[in-house]
Amino acid sequence: MKLVVVSAGLSVPSSTRLLADRLAAAVERSAEAETETQVVEVRDLAVEIAHNLTHGFPGRALAAAQAAVAEADALIVVTPVFSASYSGLFKSFFDVLDKDTLAGKPVLIAATGGSARHSLVLDHALRPLFSYLRAVVVPTGVYAASEDWGAEGLDGRIEQAAGELAGLLAGRPANKPAKACFEVVPFAEQLAALSPKDGVAV
Repeated sequence: MKLVVVSAGLSVPSSTRLLADRLAAAVERSAEAETETQVVEVRDLAVEIAHNLTHGFPGRALAAAQAAVAEADALIVVTPVFSASYSGLFKSFFDVLDKDTLAGKPVLIAATGGSARHSLVLDHALRPLFSYLRAVVVPTGVYAASEDWGAEGLDGRIEQAAGELAGLLAGRPANKPAKACFEVVPFAEQLAALSPKDGVAV
């Protein structure tokens, strides 16, 4: 299985890349098949992306990244939050892909930001973008604010999302419902079980 991680972090080291690496490691642990992981650092492709947008032709490094995404069995995509949305560089990378590249491809979306207030970027920006590109987005997205690092909860979200992506790759539903902790009895059966002594006319 080939897993491609697209990280749009700008600094070195980057919290965006850190989250990307943790997600990739979790998917590798959850996957049923041996996983080959490749990371695409969008920051390193910024100049070639700009040239592609203006001239229509990718440079060598960008062409290799485009090919890697096209050949991937699944993607993990992680962006820092800028102005309550994904970064422009992140979006530009997907703008220079062929329009059918992500069709039917499983994608795990994630983002990093300075405040938990921006966590809705997953559902308001990233999920609509990848739905438009016809990718299959796993139900759980992962957002990491500054205060999430080292706090309870982030590891659980990472494992949940990774398990969903691995499940899609294995042919299992990504949104398989959790096992019910109580028995559901149809109303008709409950009614039939009542007797006059219960004070109910049947």
